[in-house]
Amino acid sequence: MVSKELLQPFNYQIDEFMIDNLSKYGTPHTFNTNDIIVDIGQDLTSIPLLIEGNIKVLREDEDGNELLLYVLESGDTCAMSLTCCMAKSKSKIRAVADKDSIIVMISTQKMQEWFHSNESWRNFILQSYQIRFNEMLETIDTLAFLKMDERLYKYLKDQAKLNSSIIIPKTHQDIAEDLHTSRVVVSRLLKQLENEQKIKLSRNKIELLDF
Repeated sequence: MVSKELLQPFNYQIDEFMIDNLSKYGTPHTFNTNDIIVDIGQDLTSIPLLIEGNIKVLREDEDGNELLLYVLESGDTCAMSLTCCMAKSKSKIRAVADKDSIIVMISTQKMQEWFHSNESWRNFILQSYQIRFNEMLETIDTLAFLKMDERLYKYLKDQAKLNSSIIIPKTHQDIAEDLHTSRVVVSRLLKQLENEQKIKLSRNKIELLDF
């Protein structure tokens, strides 16, 4: 059982009937920063609805290197999890809490039942697919067409927008993992951005100056 107050981020996306259903059938979970919420190879029997916090959705190569696909915010769900649930296949992504987060889990059975019976829920699911697809296209474009310094600066600006703050509490290693590169490269490029007076470097945080 989930309180309707907790479901407020979804009030403008689905109708009152669906809010009642999410309240009745949803299961709340809390995660701390860096907790793994969904892992690669995991059997998925429910989908996550993000109430509070941010979640990084990542892919992993054969060597264990991770690539950031997109970040979920309050009021989002994960299209990759939806796809795996619908196909009854194992997870192909890893979802990690980027900050302390609250999630409501909905069973696959209920998700599918509501998809066929409720228009607002169906529209929410389809829109979620479209938004996540667009974000993955943007990730591909960034990898294909931007130099690493441009990717880094875009990443910093995206983080600032995501957290509504020009202070980005990330270590050089955190950023390197998200951008699928080395810490040495990130440190060098951050110093370059600082020399260009676009950022200010401090211990375990970065301040955007040109934003």
